[in-house]
Amino acid sequence: MSLFRLDASIRTDGSASREIADIVEAEWVAGHADAPVTRRHVGTHPVPATSWADAVEAASVPADQRTDAQADAVALAARLTDELVDADALLLAVPLYNFGVSQHLKAWVDMVITDPRMGPGAEPPLAGKPAVLVTVHGGNYAAGTPREDWDHATGWIRRILADVWQLDLRVVTREFTLVGVNPALDDFTEMAAELRASAEQEAAEHGRTLAAARQAA
Repeated sequence: MSLFRLDASIRTDGSASREIADIVEAEWVAGHADAPVTRRHVGTHPVPATSWADAVEAASVPADQRTDAQADAVALAARLTDELVDADALLLAVPLYNFGVSQHLKAWVDMVITDPRMGPGAEPPLAGKPAVLVTVHGGNYAAGTPREDWDHATGWIRRILADVWQLDLRVVTREFTLVGVNPALDDFTEMAAELRASAEQEAAEHGRTLAAARQAA
């Protein structure tokens, strides 16, 4: 048994997405105490900005004619994909940045998709594998709020993970993480505490489900 964990926050200390993901991981580890956890933190160690273009170009060049940059990009894509394929369960912690997908997550996804195992027309090697997506929002974008249509990230991430890669996906979202940080949100302190408690409970439940999924398989 093994877990792959990806973090996309640009922060380490004080990261709300890491905090929720830690709860999921703790429940998984409780069920698999001696199992390895592979970590990739694309927020602090991002995929190189030029790698995607090099990997795409390399696909149309014979292996023995590729530039060093192209060969390195292909190798990186294979390594990123190996981390996913080799894991029994996946955990991704992704904050919402500026109402959209983190550039660090997008660059990682783009690189993985350049690997022939993950590209268009390939049978997804991750199909059916259990996964938890943790998302956090500084404000509140839930249905019925003034900004309910402003989260342009979660839908796209779901499409990639659940529809393209065909993971058995569960999602936990924590709203209002900037309450207590941004004084303009002080009126929502009580609501934010309730939403946080709910997200933490859901994270624990998803962690236990994640731990049990491969045991039952």
